[in-house]
Amino acid sequence: MQQELKLRLVSGVILAVVVLLATWYGGVAFSLLSALIGLLIYYEWSTITKLAAQQPVANAIGWIGQAAIAVAVVAGTLGYSLLLLVLFFLIAVGFVLASGVSRWFPTGMVYAGLTGIALSAIRGADSVGLFAMLFVFAVVWSTDILAYFVGRAIGGPKLAPKISPGKTWSGAIGGVVSAVIAGSLVVYFAFPESVVLSAPIAFILSVCSQTGDLFESFIKRRFGVKDSSHLIPGHGGVMDRVDGLIFASFAAFLLAGFFSLIKGGEIISLGAALFGV
Repeated sequence: MQQELKLRLVSGVILAVVVLLATWYGGVAFSLLSALIGLLIYYEWSTITKLAAQQPVANAIGWIGQAAIAVAVVAGTLGYSLLLLVLFFLIAVGFVLASGVSRWFPTGMVYAGLTGIALSAIRGADSVGLFAMLFVFAVVWSTDILAYFVGRAIGGPKLAPKISPGKTWSGAIGGVVSAVIAGSLVVYFAFPESVVLSAPIAFILSVCSQTGDLFESFIKRRFGVKDSSHLIPGHGGVMDRVDGLIFASFAAFLLAGFFSLIKGGEIISLGAALFGV
């Protein structure tokens, strides 16, 4: 047990250092990390849902699609990345309709592909993107940590007992409150004029983060697996570590895109659009 805890701590520290360094440098470094996360998520998804074992042809098409999206993400071409995602999603839907392939196939294409796209687009290459990504991290990590400790300390009614019996409403509320505080602090030190806007955004991202956590728990329970994989020593799989980040990044990406459309003009920086700077 002590050895397992030590392994968990060491791998956790290494992961944190790699992620934070890539976030700091941004550009190609973070795009590579984002693309890798997307590919690993697809690997785990296709394994959990048995797509790789039961539908090898569809799974091969899925890998081609995810590889193409990953290349576009690293190249920094947001438009092409989204176009490829839509194209291969439609191809996956075609497989479902024509040959009875599992409906989890197109879902996995979006779940994995959009993760890499959203993370890379939010970080971007400018300093605003750096703080936007740190904002998302602060919201997700504070949500996870405080939801756990507040839930353990207060207890009370279960949030979703059939999906994740350990989660409580008190923990969920504690996670949201801490996320709003943590996210607002990040924005206050970077863009103090946007701190009022950041609070409702942090609230939305925290709710989405917890929804993402529940979604992954549902998928694992649905297919009878404990961990998404064993890629990370002591931690399980990539999906186990980024389940909340996935949905939070989706929300941040969509909100930034929506704000950009409202303001009009070319979308130069999703980070800037997210904070209105």
